[in-house]
Amino acid sequence: MNRFNNKTVLVTGGSSGIGLAAAHAFIAEGARVVITGRDAAALEQARAALGANTIAVVNDAGDLAAARALAATLADQQVRLDAVFLNAGAAKFAAYPDVDEALWDLTFNTNIKGPYFQLQALLPLLNSGASVLINGSINARIGMPNSSVYAASKAAVISLAKTLSAELLPRGVRVNVLSPGPVSTPIYGKLGLDKAALDATAAQIQSQIPLGRFGTPEEIAATVLHLSSPESAYIVGTEIIADGGMSQL
Repeated sequence: MNRFNNKTVLVTGGSSGIGLAAAHAFIAEGARVVITGRDAAALEQARAALGANTIAVVNDAGDLAAARALAATLADQQVRLDAVFLNAGAAKFAAYPDVDEALWDLTFNTNIKGPYFQLQALLPLLNSGASVLINGSINARIGMPNSSVYAASKAAVISLAKTLSAELLPRGVRVNVLSPGPVSTPIYGKLGLDKAALDATAAQIQSQIPLGRFGTPEEIAATVLHLSSPESAYIVGTEIIADGGMSQL
């Protein structure tokens, strides 16, 4: 299939994990892809792997000035967007008594403030019929211990998609949320836990997944493509959950 021939797609946080898998999938279906990330070296490695039809821009998803700068950079290059996957996020887990303001600010700046103002800055660049997809999480729904700040930020993302879908639909822009369950990505090494705690957490999580395993970035990317393409035109303001059945228990 070539659902994205002659189309341009933005994937924030596109240098690893779900974002990189989504970028590969878009490229495979004919898209020109813009990827962003904070780590210049990792971003360049991803750009090289994705090939010549890729634009890489160093960008901090939680910084308001960076959001505006990204839009200005794309405008200067006369980029028009047919789909946006606001994927960049921060996941730091801590027990409630140990949560501090720095963890709160990092999480909310990256997961909700960043996408909110990034989309606002990108509005003039969106083609009619564009799809905007925000990366959520089933943590907003399952009450996992030690995830209070992360889960709250993702609950805000779900609410944001519902309200913005109503506001932007007259512009011809759809907004939806994709909420993955546990997926094998580098983000699990960034939760702020030591190896023993990380292994114990992973085992405990896996025991709650009816499919008996973590998902793969490629499985999530397949849903990203569906929700970003015209074939999903009747899906508006919706949260799609891809979690191996975990949230249904």
